[in-house]
Amino acid sequence: MLFSDKKELLELYNAVNDTTYTDPELLEINTLENAIYMGIKNDVSFLIAFRLYLYEHQSTWNPNMPLRDLLYVADEYSALTEGKNLYGKKMVKIPAPHFLVFYNGEDECPDRVVLKLSDMYQKKEEHPSLELEVIVLNVNIGHNEKLPEACKTLHDYAEYTDRVRKYAKVLPLRAAVERAVMECIREGILEEFLRRNRAEAMKVSIYEYDAQKHIRMEREEAKEEGYREGQAMLLQIIRKKLEKGKSIAQIAEELEQEEKTVKELIHKNQMDADD
Repeated sequence: MLFSDKKELLELYNAVNDTTYTDPELLEINTLENAIYMGIKNDVSFLIAFRLYLYEHQSTWNPNMPLRDLLYVADEYSALTEGKNLYGKKMVKIPAPHFLVFYNGEDECPDRVVLKLSDMYQKKEEHPSLELEVIVLNVNIGHNEKLPEACKTLHDYAEYTDRVRKYAKVLPLRAAVERAVMECIREGILEEFLRRNRAEAMKVSIYEYDAQKHIRMEREEAKEEGYREGQAMLLQIIRKKLEKGKSIAQIAEELEQEEKTVKELIHKNQMDADD
């Protein structure tokens, strides 16, 4: 929503590329409305200086962005070359693509990361025939500080997001978002945008935060499940060693575990069997 406005998008582009374009009409926004994969629409796509840029925002870490961007850009090129003779002798010129992700999730992330399509290949290729690189920029407060300095809207967005997260730790989510919105308007942070789109911004913020919370819970459940499976496998090995007449001390040494851990597993197994 913020960067669908050409003026704001040009400011972001200049900040990222260290350029000084002043005319927003140089940008041709060509985001595909039907470019939806895995329930997620391509955020912003635009043309400038004979180059194609695909900008994405992510609040959760996603190593699959190179493949997602490959699908997006294939659709973009299909639209851009519609009506042109791709089977003729004359070469059809296309704009060079550039892929960028603005990341503001809570997982640790360096200021800049490059994700490669070739890293996703099941078997590593020394010279991959198809490569696609996505630059991921961490836009959380305290990261890539020159970027928000050059783009006030990006700085304000990071500040607003940070406040929502901070207040959501001590307040009900709706109250946390309401407080963040009111403070930002009062302090001139995304003021015009939030005044104009207050209801929709709140709705999106609440949905986004809930989605992140759901993903974190799923990860925690997966970790717990993995831990339980690991403990079950360890217990199975301990049983076999006990059947061979080995002592708890011997088993602990062979498995590189504390004797206390081995005893607790055996005790828990006996308790479960009694139940």
